[in-house]
Amino acid sequence: MSSKNIIIMIVALIVEVVITYFIASFFSVRFIEVMFFTGIAFAGGTFYFSSSGGAMTRLFASQASGRTGIIQKREQFTYKIGPIFTASVIFFLIGLVFFLLLISGIIPPQN
Repeated sequence: MSSKNIIIMIVALIVEVVITYFIASFFSVRFIEVMFFTGIAFAGGTFYFSSSGGAMTRLFASQASGRTGIIQKREQFTYKIGPIFTASVIFFLIGLVFFLLLISGIIPPQN
Protein backbone atom coordinates (compact mmCIF):
# COMPACT_ATOMS: atom_id res chain seq x y z
CA MET A 1 0.00 0.00 0.00
CA SER A 2 1.43 3.35 -0.98
CA SER A 3 1.99 6.22 1.40
CA LYS A 4 -0.63 8.26 -0.46
CA ASN A 5 -3.32 5.67 0.33
CA ILE A 6 -2.25 5.51 3.97
CA ILE A 7 -2.50 9.29 4.28
CA ILE A 8 -5.95 9.23 2.67
CA MET A 9 -7.06 6.50 5.10
CA ILE A 10 -5.79 8.47 8.10
CA VAL A 11 -7.54 11.64 6.93
CA ALA A 12 -10.78 9.70 6.32
CA LEU A 13 -10.60 8.16 9.80
CA ILE A 14 -10.02 11.59 11.35
CA VAL A 15 -13.02 13.02 9.49
CA GLU A 16 -15.20 10.10 10.58
CA VAL A 17 -14.08 10.49 14.21
CA VAL A 18 -14.81 14.23 14.18
CA ILE A 19 -18.27 13.75 12.64
CA THR A 20 -19.07 10.97 15.12
CA TYR A 21 -17.89 13.14 18.02
CA PHE A 22 -20.19 15.98 16.99
CA ILE A 23 -23.13 13.60 16.59
CA ALA A 24 -22.43 12.07 20.02
CA SER A 25 -22.18 15.48 21.67
CA PHE A 26 -25.36 16.66 19.93
CA PHE A 27 -27.36 13.71 21.30
CA SER A 28 -25.49 13.76 24.67
CA VAL A 29 -24.35 10.13 24.47
CA ARG A 30 -20.94 8.50 24.63
CA PHE A 31 -18.76 8.39 21.54
CA ILE A 32 -18.58 4.59 21.51
CA GLU A 33 -22.36 4.28 21.60
CA VAL A 34 -22.70 6.11 18.28
CA MET A 35 -19.58 4.75 16.60
CA PHE A 36 -21.17 1.55 15.29
CA PHE A 37 -24.11 3.31 13.64
CA THR A 38 -22.04 6.07 12.05
CA GLY A 39 -19.60 3.40 10.86
CA ILE A 40 -22.47 1.65 9.05
CA ALA A 41 -23.50 4.96 7.49
CA PHE A 42 -19.96 5.83 6.38
CA ALA A 43 -19.26 2.38 4.95
CA GLY A 44 -22.64 2.21 3.19
CA GLY A 45 -22.27 5.71 1.77
CA THR A 46 -18.77 5.15 0.43
CA PHE A 47 -19.83 1.80 -1.03
CA TYR A 48 -22.81 3.39 -2.79
CA PHE A 49 -20.89 6.32 -4.23
CA SER A 50 -17.86 4.30 -5.35
CA SER A 51 -19.82 1.49 -7.02
CA SER A 52 -21.33 1.44 -10.50
CA GLY A 53 -24.19 3.71 -9.53
CA GLY A 54 -27.31 1.61 -9.28
CA ALA A 55 -30.66 2.03 -10.96
CA MET A 56 -30.32 5.70 -11.88
CA THR A 57 -27.06 5.10 -13.75
CA ARG A 58 -28.64 2.24 -15.71
CA LEU A 59 -31.63 4.45 -16.55
CA PHE A 60 -29.43 7.26 -17.86
CA ALA A 61 -27.29 4.78 -19.82
CA SER A 62 -30.42 3.26 -21.39
CA GLN A 63 -31.73 6.70 -22.33
CA ALA A 64 -28.40 7.65 -23.88
CA SER A 65 -28.29 4.34 -25.79
CA GLY A 66 -31.81 4.93 -27.08
CA ARG A 67 -30.96 8.40 -28.32
CA THR A 68 -27.57 7.69 -29.84
CA GLY A 69 -27.76 4.02 -30.79
CA ILE A 70 -24.46 3.34 -29.01
CA ILE A 71 -24.73 0.47 -26.52
CA GLN A 72 -22.82 1.20 -23.34
CA LYS A 73 -21.20 -1.47 -21.19
CA ARG A 74 -22.97 -0.51 -17.95
CA GLU A 75 -24.70 -3.81 -17.30
CA GLN A 76 -22.02 -5.20 -14.99
CA PHE A 77 -21.71 -4.19 -11.37
CA THR A 78 -18.32 -2.64 -10.76
CA TYR A 79 -16.77 -1.56 -7.51
CA LYS A 80 -13.39 -0.12 -6.69
CA ILE A 81 -12.13 -0.71 -3.17
CA GLY A 82 -10.35 2.47 -2.24
CA PRO A 83 -8.66 3.77 0.88
CA ILE A 84 -11.74 5.70 2.02
CA PHE A 85 -13.91 2.58 1.98
CA THR A 86 -11.19 0.63 3.77
CA ALA A 87 -11.01 3.31 6.48
CA SER A 88 -14.80 3.27 6.81
CA VAL A 89 -14.85 -0.50 7.23
CA ILE A 90 -12.10 -0.31 9.86
CA PHE A 91 -14.09 2.37 11.71
CA PHE A 92 -17.22 0.20 11.44
CA LEU A 93 -15.43 -2.88 12.80
CA ILE A 94 -14.01 -0.96 15.76
CA GLY A 95 -17.49 0.41 16.44
CA LEU A 96 -18.92 -3.12 16.19
CA VAL A 97 -16.51 -4.38 18.84
CA PHE A 98 -17.44 -1.53 21.19
CA PHE A 99 -21.15 -2.07 20.50
CA LEU A 100 -20.89 -5.77 21.33
CA LEU A 101 -19.02 -4.93 24.53
CA LEU A 102 -21.76 -2.46 25.46
CA ILE A 103 -24.54 -4.97 24.73
CA SER A 104 -22.85 -7.76 26.68
CA GLY A 105 -22.36 -5.50 29.71
CA ILE A 106 -18.55 -5.58 29.77
CA ILE A 107 -18.54 -1.79 29.33
CA PRO A 108 -20.93 -0.47 31.99
CA PRO A 109 -23.77 1.91 31.07
CA GLN A 110 -23.32 5.61 31.58
CA ASN A 111 -24.64 7.03 34.86
